[in-house]
Amino acid sequence: MGSPFDVLGVDPDAEDAEIKRAYRRRAKDAHPDQGGSVEEFQRVRAAYEAIRSGAVERFDGTDGTSGTDGTAPGPDGVAADAANPDRTWVEYLNFGVFDDHGWSLSDEDLFERAAAADLGATDYGRFFVEPDETLLEAAENRGFAWPFACRGGACANCAVVVAEGELSTPVDHILPPRIVERGVRLSCVGEPLTDELRVVYNVKHMPDLEELRLPPRPFERAQDD
Repeated sequence: MGSPFDVLGVDPDAEDAEIKRAYRRRAKDAHPDQGGSVEEFQRVRAAYEAIRSGAVERFDGTDGTSGTDGTAPGPDGVAADAANPDRTWVEYLNFGVFDDHGWSLSDEDLFERAAAADLGATDYGRFFVEPDETLLEAAENRGFAWPFACRGGACANCAVVVAEGELSTPVDHILPPRIVERGVRLSCVGEPLTDELRVVYNVKHMPDLEELRLPPRPFERAQDD
């Protein structure tokens, strides 16, 4: 199974900066939008958290989520403290499961239906957003592999629909006003403005967003040229 250092490809005596660089490289390669898988992405995240928290001996090679609420475990394997007043709690739902359940974004009781549907943590749950984290960063830091491409507001791959609460909308972004008015925001640049959020993620396949998407790898190569 290997140690968390093996997962990240670093020596046990590596400096913090080297470990962080290795984590970013591995997380990028393991992300489903970059050709990896959800399982591998979460394993990389769990390895990094094990090293950071000093819980190397407890690393079991599995993902970094626990329970049905989608929260990431802390150093002792328990859900992170919910009492921090500076955190925003996000209730999320995967747009990809709508067809299977006959749901629509216009359903008033959408999240109540999701809560009763026995969905896995990838598709429905809750996690917290720390101050100064974007929604996408928070999802990744809690062990989730949400869609993205440019990470700079130049495409709709990371788009979410905000059902309740508010997510910031920077001035420079690709979304036209008519889309923003429907509650669509970009998770890669948006930070929570309210104490709680309800969002539907993975909405990049909505018809109005098709022309605003980018294929991750070609865009990535263009940025490196």
